[in-house]
Amino acid sequence: MNFSEAVRSVLNKYATFEGRARRAEYWYFALLTCVLSIVAQVVGAGSHDAGLITLLLLVVLGLISLALIIPSIAVSVRRLHDTGRSGWFLLLVLIPIVGGILLLVWMCSRGTEGPNRFGADPIAAA
Repeated sequence: MNFSEAVRSVLNKYATFEGRARRAEYWYFALLTCVLSIVAQVVGAGSHDAGLITLLLLVVLGLISLALIIPSIAVSVRRLHDTGRSGWFLLLVLIPIVGGILLLVWMCSRGTEGPNRFGADPIAAA
């Protein structure tokens, strides 16, 4: 799965919280959101005396960020499903430091081979 396939897959499953997501699907989409965030920060940092175009760009980037919240949560839940965990574990992000580290380890770990209670193996289906 390459970058464009992963992003397309996540956006096609915009609000799908069932099933499983491969590591590549999750991490390529995370890369997209990080790049968009960096662009927004760079544009925002230079906008002290912003003109209309800069403000418009910031509004567009803000709207894109809002639009990507649901698919980001959905792909995170599906990634947890791939490791055999409930999507409710995503709430661990609310626990400072420890929750984030634990989620990072789980998101990086290999998914369960073969079908699990959340669906078929996404690698086998590919």
